[in-house]
Amino acid sequence: MLTITLTLLLAAGVQQAPDTAYARMVREATTDERFLPASVATIPLSEAVPSPLDHFGVIAGAPGVAHPTAESYGYLRTLAAASPRVAVQTVGSSLGGREMIIVIIADEATMRNLDRVKADLGALADPRRTDQTAAERIIAQAKPVYYVQTGQHAPEMGPPEMILELAYRLAVSEDPAIRRIRENVVTLINPAMEPDGRDRQVEWYYRHTKGRERLDDGFPRSVPYWGDYVYHDNNRDGIQISQNITKASYRTYFEWHPTVMHDLHESVPLLYISIGTGPYNRNVDPILVTEWQTLANWDVQSLTAQGVPGVWTWGYYDGWWRGYQTWIAANHNGIGRFFETYGNSGADTYLRDLRGSRFAGDSVTSTQWYRPWPPTKKVLWSLRNNTNLMQAGVLSSLDYAARNGRELLRNFWQKGANSVRRGLTQAPHGFVIPPFENQRDPRRAAYLVNQVMRHGIEVHRSTDTLPGSFVVLLNQPYRDFAVDLLTRQDYPAEAEFPPPDVAWTLGLIYGVEVQAVDDSTVFAWPGLQLLEDTVAFHAQTTIRTDAGNSGRSTWLMRYAAQAEALPALFALRERERRAQAFAAEAPFSTQDGTWDAGTIILENLSAAGAGWLAHEFGLPLTQTDGVDVPRHPLDLPRIAVYHTWISTQDEGWIRYWLDQLNVPFTSIHKDDLRAGQLKRRFDVIVVPASRGDVSSWIHGIDSKWGPIPYTATAEFPSHGTPSSTPDMTGGPGFAGLGELEKFLDEGGTVIAMGNAVRFVTETGLIRELTPHNAAGLFHPTSVVRAKARRPDHPILYGYPEVMHLLRGNGPLWRTAQRDRHTIVLQYGMQPLPDERDTVLSEIMGMPSREMSTPSASPAVHQPAGSPGGEGSGRYVLSGMVRNSNAIIGHGAIFDVPAGANEVGRVIAFSFNPMHRYLNHHDAPMVFNAILNWNDRVGGDAAVSSGEN
Repeated sequence: MLTITLTLLLAAGVQQAPDTAYARMVREATTDERFLPASVATIPLSEAVPSPLDHFGVIAGAPGVAHPTAESYGYLRTLAAASPRVAVQTVGSSLGGREMIIVIIADEATMRNLDRVKADLGALADPRRTDQTAAERIIAQAKPVYYVQTGQHAPEMGPPEMILELAYRLAVSEDPAIRRIRENVVTLINPAMEPDGRDRQVEWYYRHTKGRERLDDGFPRSVPYWGDYVYHDNNRDGIQISQNITKASYRTYFEWHPTVMHDLHESVPLLYISIGTGPYNRNVDPILVTEWQTLANWDVQSLTAQGVPGVWTWGYYDGWWRGYQTWIAANHNGIGRFFETYGNSGADTYLRDLRGSRFAGDSVTSTQWYRPWPPTKKVLWSLRNNTNLMQAGVLSSLDYAARNGRELLRNFWQKGANSVRRGLTQAPHGFVIPPFENQRDPRRAAYLVNQVMRHGIEVHRSTDTLPGSFVVLLNQPYRDFAVDLLTRQDYPAEAEFPPPDVAWTLGLIYGVEVQAVDDSTVFAWPGLQLLEDTVAFHAQTTIRTDAGNSGRSTWLMRYAAQAEALPALFALRERERRAQAFAAEAPFSTQDGTWDAGTIILENLSAAGAGWLAHEFGLPLTQTDGVDVPRHPLDLPRIAVYHTWISTQDEGWIRYWLDQLNVPFTSIHKDDLRAGQLKRRFDVIVVPASRGDVSSWIHGIDSKWGPIPYTATAEFPSHGTPSSTPDMTGGPGFAGLGELEKFLDEGGTVIAMGNAVRFVTETGLIRELTPHNAAGLFHPTSVVRAKARRPDHPILYGYPEVMHLLRGNGPLWRTAQRDRHTIVLQYGMQPLPDERDTVLSEIMGMPSREMSTPSASPAVHQPAGSPGGEGSGRYVLSGMVRNSNAIIGHGAIFDVPAGANEVGRVIAFSFNPMHRYLNHHDAPMVFNAILNWNDRVGGDAAVSSGEN
């Protein structure tokens, strides 16, 4: 009935009255009239459709009010029930089981023809089936889709409140500008991209931070977990597509092909409109760069003309890295952009001092060409200010789309057409991923193929020219993205404002060989079959004919650092408890050929069990007679993963890796260390990277704020997941550190990654490593060359002597010469300067010898199919490193005896080998450390406790 009434009223041309009570509350909640643009200063009154004030009793952006997803979704569904211009669609489910939705808003006629909207944009997305003439016919009647996403980062609490009012305004307002938007654009709104994080943060606000006198008092403003695994990195999963939030965005993109995807964030004052400083990614279409500029300038002009200060562009972000969520559109010929407005991590009002905020070298209170009207040095900032600026900015962007929809759609088609043309006319014209049998780790090769396809990039399988190979032809609309994913990134070293992430070459970071094809005849190769489904690799067993298919015998697993080996052995323990696994400590030969050190020997394994391992885990097994080779048992450890309450980011990724592989582990924190008895529970403690110095590792969150509970209660049911504590403050303390020392004294192994190495070095648990300040070194995340110093070490089983790894900025450690045997793997090919023989003159007391000028290490031959084999000179294989000489020779991985009588050990990675679920090539080094946790081979005397 309400819907019919609304339609009749509007059809009759009834003049809308403003909601004066709502507007008065907006003015009262706005701290300065300059923070109240005209486009949001009033709001229409509707008798048919409830406003946020009608529904909640408060306006959107009201002081002291934050809505969890159930309340927000409830209002949006009420809006959809009351208006034919609004619909709600479920697009996924969070890890916590919360619904993910989008809200669809357009005029009634468009809402009745949404399938046509999707079909039109789907046709424009592929210029191979829609030529220019057909495209122009579609553009003449098609409508752009503008997708607004909020609530990605939990403490950025303003946009999820703002969109409640935005949705109402778009649904009911008859202002000419709003009608133009509604009639010419389909607006999609995601009200809470990460609903788990949204609910946890809202509860955190009401439980801990509402009403605090100062924003900068040092009290934690963020809930410790947003998603169950991923914290702030949920905006950096666009390449891996590992988290539910990213999967939902991808599903929405490929269903709707939105012309623009627009993320709403909070971080910088007062409203930043993204274009970035550059350098822009070289493999994006130049049209996209102009679109970024045009839309940003439109928005800055629009809000500045409405009397709003502090609106700016350019000086924040760069425009290079493709892994952000908003790049889902940019990677597929749409437009990806974002806003950043000022936020208070809640709904309280605070006096904010802007004098310390500098971006691209300039204060945010300075006048620049990209910031024509800066704010004052201090501002009194409220949630409603945030709501006003963000909503006015989005309305400006929607207005541009409504006025220029045909241009945006034409550019969308043209970017795809340009991509196809470049594939036909520019090398490379394709990529070949060699067959599984030619890959070091066939499962990773299958993963790469599937990952490329998940991005919408077409892949063929060759049955003729290169049988079994996978071929990516580049005469397709996402050619530019494919080239960027599968080739080396060469970030401009001279860039003034480089980002932390500059490389992502999939072949390298997955450890898969990928070959570029520069010959255009690839398009005519016979026997190319388009893949319609994912691919999988299942290994085979080689059975000795004289052994038959029954009974138990010895099997050899050709080990090449396959990630599946670790979960396979855990699963085998449950399936066949009599089977035993060993690692060969030296190369050996059998009638089936030669086998490298690290080969896994499985004894007392049934043929059925061998077949199951080969099929389920992709691990090739060969039956053999017993082999006589030095070996040690692979004792599967009891694993703990440690997290701090200061930062759960990298720890969450480690848990994600292990859960994906079904490797059992226990999550522990400071309370567990304090409780002691660690060796009774665990054999290996993995300590992922975390923010902070050594004081933070020991003492954690300042105890003056305590207690800060993170427990599930009736009032705060979303807390206590995935970890719980009655008090987040304080760290393990010296008592907990002493218990970790006992763990090492009793033969435990600690695996520390990245910044976590501070926890074991600067506290004195090991003393062989000291922090090293490499002057001038700038090392954003890049793929770099590394060399084994101890090639026979178990951590390097399955790897060649010269390899590569993914390293970002972070601390380095060095050792005295007497302790260099602790270095397992080094950065680059050259030794440290103090290890080079630069003494060219006579040495008294030594026989005369022929002197020669030291030269670089000889080039090391890389095995066929090994990624990155370019000789010994190049350190950076993909990305950019400044002053790389400062890191060459330093340790990448250390294995340091620890504890009483050195029965324990610390394995220290000075990089993150499990970064964002990206570097699948590197992660098996950690798995090797876990599998060989109590085995020292090579440089150390062999030690094998046999304890399980």
